Amino acid sequence: MSLGDHLREFRNRVTISGIAIVLASILGWVYFNQLLHYLTEPLRLTAAERGQTVALNNSDVTGAFSLKLQIALWVGVIVASPVWLYQLWAFIMPGLHRKEKRTALAFIATAVPLFLLGCYAATWALPNAITALLGFTWQEGLNIMQADYYITWVTRFILSFGLAFLLPVLLVALNLAHILPARVMLKGWRVAVVVMFVFAAMMSPTPDPWSMFALAIPLILLYFAAYFVALLFDRRRAKQEPDYHDLADDEASVL
Repeated sequence: MSLGDHLREFRNRVTISGIAIVLASILGWVYFNQLLHYLTEPLRLTAAERGQTVALNNSDVTGAFSLKLQIALWVGVIVASPVWLYQLWAFIMPGLHRKEKRTALAFIATAVPLFLLGCYAATWALPNAITALLGFTWQEGLNIMQADYYITWVTRFILSFGLAFLLPVLLVALNLAHILPARVMLKGWRVAVVVMFVFAAMMSPTPDPWSMFALAIPLILLYFAAYFVALLFDRRRAKQEPDYHDLADDEASVL
């Protein structure tokens, strides 16, 4: 397949994903009020517990419309995740062998639950993060913030968790594409663990370490689960393709 064909295929995949997200966004548009109430609930609960004043404010005349559109698109990304994750895999799969294509279909079914699980984990960590951040408000201070800024922060927070939980799928995809041997994954596990703890600390800015561990530990377990799956694939390919094992060893020694 030529470069032009790859670019056209990529354009088609992106177009299909975009259409799916737009259609799924209708759900977020219809249930905007309920979703806004749900996303702002941690603010209200924290303010009530601390006796503080918290209010969201639109910065301009288009603020309300932009906020509704933003939440609708956020819902579209989550609801349409089976479609755009499949399109991502379908773009990678033409470069794989026939047997590996069949194996890859199993990971499409794995990616969606992992993404949704990550989004759910974010909703669990979100109240702790908001409580910690509002805790820096002085005694007579008011928390009057722009609504679009707060919603942007919350939606990115949730999507970041969802994308982080796709880590094992990405690692196995790179292994199936003969880019990342399991030996290299094992060799770099210390760096990976440090990076995951840094990411967890950034996504869970709370004074206690429990929120950080709540995200970091699942990511570490998913990383090693991906390693064991990649190891099985490497061993199977080593039997079927005698040159593959030597290639993996050479790549691992260089990295």
